[in-house]
Amino acid sequence: MLSGDGTLTAVTRDVSSAIARCELTHLPRVDIDVARARAQHQAYLERLSRLDCRLIELQAEPDLPDSVFVEDTAVVLDEIAVIARPGAASRRPECLSIAIVLSDHRPLATLEKPATLDGGDVLLVGRTMWVGLSGRSNWSAIGQLRTIVGRYGYEVRPVELDGCLHLKSAVTLVAPDTVLLNPAWVDAQIFGGLEVVTIDPGEPHAANALRIGSGLIQAANFPRTRARLEARGLTVHPVDVSELQKAEGAVTCCSLVFRSTAET
Repeated sequence: MLSGDGTLTAVTRDVSSAIARCELTHLPRVDIDVARARAQHQAYLERLSRLDCRLIELQAEPDLPDSVFVEDTAVVLDEIAVIARPGAASRRPECLSIAIVLSDHRPLATLEKPATLDGGDVLLVGRTMWVGLSGRSNWSAIGQLRTIVGRYGYEVRPVELDGCLHLKSAVTLVAPDTVLLNPAWVDAQIFGGLEVVTIDPGEPHAANALRIGSGLIQAANFPRTRARLEARGLTVHPVDVSELQKAEGAVTCCSLVFRSTAET
């Protein structure tokens, strides 16, 4: 998603005042401090900017609790943007404004019923698109993706998950040939041919990291896994996203990052 020429661009959206009503699957509902969540999100945006991302910042959606998690609304490739159909029906209205923004940068394709897909279930490694079969993404989405992106030379491969919300909860790309992975949630053997860094067992959610250029953004509360990455020569930029984590959020899901030549 980040190959080619052009400006590194990140589409983001401010935290909804209704985030406490977010969808939850694996976590208990607890109080979320909206002001603190917004401050943490702003620090995340500042980190993206310092890593040379041009930000497209969308206003908060007061009626869409999960809308800060923009990654789930689309999959952006160099050739096309695929507008997703989130697995939670409450999240599907989020996609309209994202499609409008992305139409300035890519041709669009849209997943249709009965497909369901959250962008957080999609991991792109070269021309291979791994898609997690989670509670939010299904086989119909995989079939439709194969039709849409196959014409551009991408291979779509399903991945079984266990115990986590999205594929990127369990594994993310941290270098061109290296993934960070929680082996309790996804089988490392699936990613044969890639180097695998496993998370510290005491930090089960630490496999989520956002690769920007040669650096990584990772939640600050995973110091032991961060040490494993740094021992391999990777540069990690920790950010506090503890309030967003209460909504089953993570660093990858708060932005849609791609290369763009558009100035709008």
